[in-house]
Amino acid sequence: MLLLDIGLVVVGLALLIAGGEALVRGASTLAAKVGISPLVIGLVVVSAATSAPELAVTVGSVLEENPALPLETSSVAISPTFC
Repeated sequence: MLLLDIGLVVVGLALLIAGGEALVRGASTLAAKVGISPLVIGLVVVSAATSAPELAVTVGSVLEENPALPLETSSVAISPTFC
C-alpha cells in the first residue's frame, strides 16, 4: 500500500509539472501569435495560477454547502497582500 501511495504522489507530481509546462508554453505561443508582450501574458498566467487553488477551494466548499470556508480562504489570501 505504501509503495502504491508513493507511486501515485510521484505520478501526480509529474503530471502537475507537465501541465504547468504545457500551460506556460501554450500561453507563450498564443502571445507570440497575437502580438502580446511576453511580459503581459506571463503576468496573466502567474496571476491565474496563483488564484486557481483558492478558486478550487471556494467552489468545493460551496458545493459541500460550507459557506464559511470561502470567506476564510479569501481573507487569508488577501491579508498578506495589504499588510
